[in-house]
Amino acid sequence: MKPRPPGQLGLFPELERAVTGEPPPIDKWTVDEQQPLFSASRPAPVHLVDFPPRMAEIAAQIPAGIRMGTSSWTFPGWPIWGGRYSMDRLVREGLAAYATHPLLQTVGIDRTWYRPIPASEFASMQAQVPGDFSFLVKAHEDLTVARFPKHPRYGARAGQLNPRFLDVQYALDEVVRPFIEGLGEGVLLFPFPPQADLGQRGFDFPAKLRHFLGALPRGRWRYAVEVRNAGALTPAYAAALEAENVLPALVGWAGMPSVVEQAKRTRALDRPERVVRWMLHPGLNYEDAKDDYSPFNVLKAPDPTGRDGVVEVIRGAKAAWVVVNNKAEGCAPLSIVALAERLAAAEIGAVAPAG
Repeated sequence: MKPRPPGQLGLFPELERAVTGEPPPIDKWTVDEQQPLFSASRPAPVHLVDFPPRMAEIAAQIPAGIRMGTSSWTFPGWPIWGGRYSMDRLVREGLAAYATHPLLQTVGIDRTWYRPIPASEFASMQAQVPGDFSFLVKAHEDLTVARFPKHPRYGARAGQLNPRFLDVQYALDEVVRPFIEGLGEGVLLFPFPPQADLGQRGFDFPAKLRHFLGALPRGRWRYAVEVRNAGALTPAYAAALEAENVLPALVGWAGMPSVVEQAKRTRALDRPERVVRWMLHPGLNYEDAKDDYSPFNVLKAPDPTGRDGVVEVIRGAKAAWVVVNNKAEGCAPLSIVALAERLAAAEIGAVAPAG
């Protein structure tokens, strides 16, 4: 593991400019990509912009176990980058730069939802980040979709029952073991998208879930479960997670109660460790938010109530993983800044979270 650089303690210059929608100065987007087309020299490494010292104070006020980060790191429009980088380059080189800042101490790995990846790919990611960095990895959807959605990408499987749903052996072989061998720590998340089957009479989702979770190996890593059916947040569901010492992941998503209400229903605040994923702005669906907020370079729709909710459910935690999506407010890194400022203010007693 490479050490975290001692400098660069600020995060995003002129947050106020981003909130009001004014883009960053153009020179910060083009620092190291203005090279001759056939230059013999290698491009400068992907790096972040220079940040104001005032962010050092905010970083120092965040409790040690609270890790905040974004859902992936590969968006060229983000104002954190010190050059104009393509998405392909950020996929290859962006993680190491992303992880140099103390406010970005976790990241959500989303592509594992679409297909499992081998331990070697996890190990490659781990080698690019400091030792105190921690990943939140989504499990393959074949484990958490009871019936494949009627969507073209599922081909002949669309609308069919999924034989791998909560299949322990498939989980061990394709998801859990690669995660353990490649990372060995962090959070492995089992996200259950909205689906009618979870609420059907006789399906008994909590019992199926507990049997599955009870068969998984334990170690320095944590398991978490996220549901996007409000009706699935039952006492039996909460009891199943408690019995297997698995964390409930609180999610900001359309049709779901607030993260504060989810915490109450799942008794999440009784746990010393918490997982929160702030994914979507209230009142929007995912595709509309994606279209409205692209290229994700400003906070187009600030949501102070959403921030207050996230702060409320992570305060007092011994450890927490907080992952923010661009579709929450328009630019995930800038949402992290706003969250950090809010949490720091709450920690020093300047402001008390709503609720």
